[in-house]
Amino acid sequence: MSDLKARFDQAVAESKSLPEKPDNMTLLKIYALFKQASSGDVEGDRPGMTDFVGRAKWDAWNALKGKSNEQAMQDYIDLIESLK
Repeated sequence: MSDLKARFDQAVAESKSLPEKPDNMTLLKIYALFKQASSGDVEGDRPGMTDFVGRAKWDAWNALKGKSNEQAMQDYIDLIESLK
């Protein structure tokens, strides 16, 4: 697990210096995988209709409900590697 956590932390650092900015759907996926890996399943109410960004982030994170922290970390690492 500590090796996976170290690789995850490295991928988080690398995500800040990608060669080009990913599209919005990819950014949502990066956000959702990060939140699932670090916090687990989404909690709280879905943001209202006027909070478009918050609602999109909540929906992306909620779509990963039930995915283990370890699997989310590995998926995050794989996604960042594919964007380099």
